[in-house]
Amino acid sequence: MSAVPVLRLELRPSRALAATILGAHLASAACLDLIVGGLAGMALAALAAALGAATAWDRALLRGARAPRAIELRGDGSASVESASGWRCPAAGGRGRAGRHWVIVALHGASRRTLLITGDMLETESFRRLRLWALWGRLPGAAVARFAA
Repeated sequence: MSAVPVLRLELRPSRALAATILGAHLASAACLDLIVGGLAGMALAALAAALGAATAWDRALLRGARAPRAIELRGDGSASVESASGWRCPAAGGRGRAGRHWVIVALHGASRRTLLITGDMLETESFRRLRLWALWGRLPGAAVARFAA
């Protein structure tokens, strides 16, 4: 009985994504301060900035305990995401979205959570394979044969 081949894609931190997340939250913090004003506006702005820093730390810099660390793609089309704490969640192939520089992976579960992977978080070939899997729900046969050996 042969085991299903597994392609493990180790994620790297993305400084560009972290800067984008933090910049968007700082812009929203500035808007909140202008619109609300006073002490309440400053408090809301500080909370928005703190939320941006926490999100960038966890999702882009991959430093949190539940931050994704790897994606495992199997030859049968199934996949799972592994977090820093060892928690695993199955991912839904064919339900994601992919652009030239990003992939959104839909995770199974009641939370309907998604995961944004940018091109600088993986090697070029690994990112291409992830894009194909996200769009098709499976890898091309040649890619499966290559990592099965």
